[in-house]
Amino acid sequence: MADNLSDTLKKLKITAVDRTEDSLEGCLDCLLQALAQNNMETSEKIQGSGILQLFASLLIPQSACTAKVANIIAEVAKNEFMRIPCVDAGLISPLVQLLNSKDQEVLLQTGRALGNICYDSHSLQAQLINMGVIPTLVKLLGIHCQNAALTEMCLVAFGNLAELESSKEQFASTNIAEELVKLFKKQIEHDKREMIFEVLAPLAENDAIKLQLVEAGLVECLLEIVQQKVDSDKEDDIAELKTASDLMVLLLLGDESMQKLFEGGKGNVFQRVLSWIPSNNHQLQLAGALAIANFARNDGNCIHMVDNGIVEKLMDLLGRHVEEGNVTVQHAALSALRNLAIPVVNKAKMLSAGVTEAVLKFLKSEMPPVQFKLLGTLRMLIDAQAEAAEQLGKNVKLVERLVEWCEAKDHAGVMGESNRLLSALIRHSKSKDVIKTIVQSGGIKHLVTMATSEHVIMQNEALVALALIAALELGTAEKDLESAKLVQILHKLLADERSAPEIKYNSMVLICALMGSESLHKEVQDLAFLDVISKLRSHENKSVAQQASLTEQRLTVES
Repeated sequence: MADNLSDTLKKLKITAVDRTEDSLEGCLDCLLQALAQNNMETSEKIQGSGILQLFASLLIPQSACTAKVANIIAEVAKNEFMRIPCVDAGLISPLVQLLNSKDQEVLLQTGRALGNICYDSHSLQAQLINMGVIPTLVKLLGIHCQNAALTEMCLVAFGNLAELESSKEQFASTNIAEELVKLFKKQIEHDKREMIFEVLAPLAENDAIKLQLVEAGLVECLLEIVQQKVDSDKEDDIAELKTASDLMVLLLLGDESMQKLFEGGKGNVFQRVLSWIPSNNHQLQLAGALAIANFARNDGNCIHMVDNGIVEKLMDLLGRHVEEGNVTVQHAALSALRNLAIPVVNKAKMLSAGVTEAVLKFLKSEMPPVQFKLLGTLRMLIDAQAEAAEQLGKNVKLVERLVEWCEAKDHAGVMGESNRLLSALIRHSKSKDVIKTIVQSGGIKHLVTMATSEHVIMQNEALVALALIAALELGTAEKDLESAKLVQILHKLLADERSAPEIKYNSMVLICALMGSESLHKEVQDLAFLDVISKLRSHENKSVAQQASLTEQRLTVES
């Protein structure tokens, strides 16, 4: 075989130059045969013979041999070591030109060749995108949708190219959404639908394409799949149900696509998604709750949903997952409740519906994602709700758990949310009993640490809560404030030029409030606060300058 192959390669070099079609075709057939028998060895011989350079000149639309040349390139490029030589031989440009051919076999082999050469190479795939292959391939899919092999070639290419961010804009300027949905509707086989799903998922990450897919009717297809597969226990059907419902949730992440599907809460899609929440299928419960969380991204939708009983449905769902519950469902349902609690008018309604009680059942959860959403939901619910804040702030179990989570160094999100909720309980209740509960549970040191957070909003929330503690229960908190080194921290915040104006302002308010404590007052005097504060009288922010004058007077009088 080796001798025959060498002869073939020599002959091919001559015929490639002479362009005698018959003998050229014979040589190409021999090469394809050799590749079928031993691809790697034959590829090495082809590389060594220098024949690749000649292939570029053979890739011409009008030749009868073009499909075979492209097929040989596709075969050799299955080997990783042959890909760079194919690029160096200048094969990419003529292959891209051939995508305009009318010949289906040429198109198929060209697509295979390009796919194999660029396999796993983002830089080569980006080059193809820059050469405009996306609109060409989308057009091909539309024209040749009856040709199964060509359709598959296009889908594989889309799947690879769609992974690149640079492709999304080009895809969005074609009618890819329409073509894929049309193709999807015709597919009955699971494997074929799966191939289309693999293209849809990365494309649907782009907001413009999300809207195009919604307008092309993808959602109706997905709902149909869910309906067909929901009661099946076949592995393929379960997988397809998951893919379809996940994709549905992804489409709702775009603001425009989400609003289009909400249709003022009257839309068929919204109603169908609602029916997933009470289902017995965990995947559908999860997708339903996530979909509600996505619909709940503006006040209008949130108010409509709360007025129409969504809270009760979500609480029922949570109730089914308290003991040994599904963590992803818990997380999704809490996410939805947190978002729904953002509009002011919803808070009282949700509190009276018993949401805090339902949420507190998950206090014993050891799962950080659930803890994080639980904290966020409670913080949203008590915002400007004094009575609820007081009730929660006197709940010793809750406060002790918050103090514990304030030390969850491995989970920054949980730690941050716990601190914020501790502060919120004080700020919204302004209650002495709440402050006492927090002092007794060891929460003061965490609020003092929070005042040094890298996030201005958290620093501010901590300082306001600490000022309320100093104003309402200074005697109770005095020792904890001392051991947490609050006075030294305030000195640092005021001396630091990078501190935001509101941080400086609230730090001075707090200094004044601490004057009622003998030991803290002494610490203030020892640290020469007057020097720092007198400089702030000329601060560009009027409120800071004014508060500096007041604080200076207070410190001077007190000293």
